[in-house]
Amino acid sequence: QVQLVESGGGVVQAGDSLRLSCAASQLTFSTYTMGWFRQAPGKEREFVAAIRWTGENTHYADSVKGRFTISRDNAKNTVYLQMNSLKPEDTAKYYCAASPLGGLLPTTGSLYRYWGQGTQVTVSS
Repeated sequence: QVQLVESGGGVVQAGDSLRLSCAASQLTFSTYTMGWFRQAPGKEREFVAAIRWTGENTHYADSVKGRFTISRDNAKNTVYLQMNSLKPEDTAKYYCAASPLGGLLPTTGSLYRYWGQGTQVTVSS
C-alpha cells in the first residue's frame, strides 16, 4: 500500500521559513512526478509546485515563485518543499502527491494518483 507522509509544518511568523518533507513508501518513487498542493479553509485546493522524476525540471505557482523551492532525493524516496519569506496568505494545509506522469509537471490534482494526509502551515502576521 502506497503511503505518502508529510512532515515539517508548524506555526511561524511572516518572513520565516519552513521546510516540508514528504516520505514515500511502497512506491517506485523515482518514476513519479511529485507535487505539492495546499488548501486553506473555505478555499479550493491549489497547486503549489511540482518536480519531475529526474529532479531537473520544476514548476511553481506564480504565488510562490521565487520564495518556494521543491526538490527531491530519490535515494531517500523523499520530496521537499523549502518555503522562505512566508506570508499569512500561505497559511493552509499542505499535501504532497505523486503522479505517474513522470515526464510531465501536472498542475491539476486529478492527474496525481497518490496523496498524503497533509501537514498544517500557519503563518501569523
